[in-house]
Amino acid sequence: MSHSDEQLHSVLETLEECRKVLSENEGRETAELLSIVILDLRMRLRGIANAELRALCDEILRGIGSGEATSAPKPAQDQPRRPLLRVVK
Repeated sequence: MSHSDEQLHSVLETLEECRKVLSENEGRETAELLSIVILDLRMRLRGIANAELRALCDEILRGIGSGEATSAPKPAQDQPRRPLLRVVK
């Protein structure tokens, strides 16, 4: 693990602690914002691109919309869906 990765892991731990404290002390909205930051940092550390997360979300939404969330993914529909979750940098 590189030095910068170690630093990012340390930042991630701190952010998770902050989120927990905020959640326990009536700071729900701020804790939710921190959750997005934590997700972005975890994706960066694991090398997951925004497009991969978007594709996963689309597949999950297709499964929920059809009532088959646990079944195999369905082929893409004719009309593209607007993403409900967007990672902003």
